[in-house]
Amino acid sequence: MRWSGQELGVESDDALPGLARLNNLVRSVQTPEFAGLTFHEVLAKSALNHVPGAATSLPFGWTINPYRGCSHQCLFCFARNTHTYLDLDAGRDFDTQLIVKVNVVEVLQKELARASWQRPHVALGTNTDPYQRAEGRYRLMPGIIAALAASGTPFSILTKGTLLRRDIPLLQEAAERVPVETAVSITVFDDEALQRSLEPGAPSTAARLATVRAVRDAGLPCSVFLMPVLPYLSDSREQLDRALERIAAAGATGVAYSALHLRPGAREWFAAWLVREHPELAPRYRELYGSGSYATKEYRRRLAARIRPLLRKHGLDRPRLDAATGTPRSGPRGVTLLAAELAPDAAAALQPTLF
Repeated sequence: MRWSGQELGVESDDALPGLARLNNLVRSVQTPEFAGLTFHEVLAKSALNHVPGAATSLPFGWTINPYRGCSHQCLFCFARNTHTYLDLDAGRDFDTQLIVKVNVVEVLQKELARASWQRPHVALGTNTDPYQRAEGRYRLMPGIIAALAASGTPFSILTKGTLLRRDIPLLQEAAERVPVETAVSITVFDDEALQRSLEPGAPSTAARLATVRAVRDAGLPCSVFLMPVLPYLSDSREQLDRALERIAAAGATGVAYSALHLRPGAREWFAAWLVREHPELAPRYRELYGSGSYATKEYRRRLAARIRPLLRKHGLDRPRLDAATGTPRSGPRGVTLLAAELAPDAAAALQPTLF
């Protein structure tokens, strides 16, 4: 890939067909330290994204997504289908052809300075992970964190990336000015082979739990999203018990959970993996999901009945108290931060980066 000579608005022989038509493509880059990945650098026209209808079940109305595509390569990632908008496929291209908004910090600073900006809560990690491997090269998050804090805008970060630990000092500084929430997504706790198979580019479960502990030791809140719970693969009482024991030991301030959901794009990618790795489960999944995206209500009720006593057992069903008032602390839009099952539509909206 060339590093220069790619003028804006000029079709590049190096760019993939869909990307070549973008008038904001700067260049496409491959480097030895990120073997197998291609970074397509673009100039973003906006940084803040408004959530349509601000979903009543979601505790935020605005998001920032510095990247599209994700090197975590999670098979069940709901955001996969968004790559097809660029004539890229929802499978291998999503894992390896990554869009980087190289000017996102500068654009964000301008948007936050507008008189019309009312400083609502902003969520990071609702499309693809802001702390995926690309962040190690582009370092966009420090500028984003600083801009939000300087403007007085509260924010939250949801990630699987252990690179979050790099920015703990920045988050501590930001928390002195605005409410800051963090959360780490973990799917599989007791089967390393299964975790690597499902999320080949993501950090290990142990590394993510260590990240939770590091954030908590720094005095910052950090929840764990036990998501997605995989039917017949990670949903037994014993598996959930061990998962919640480790979450509690890491000092997590809250837990949210949800059963796997499979939208188009992710559905086909996950189904191919299931037939290849666990063919005996394929008929059970077809029965459980039918032609829809969500597991049956009966399954979700069984999961809730199984997990709620375990949340109580490990002390993860209690709201976090505000140190100043002694009352349950609330997150964005007054949502009390405690163990809870996310409604399917809320889980669906979050899962692009959670998974």
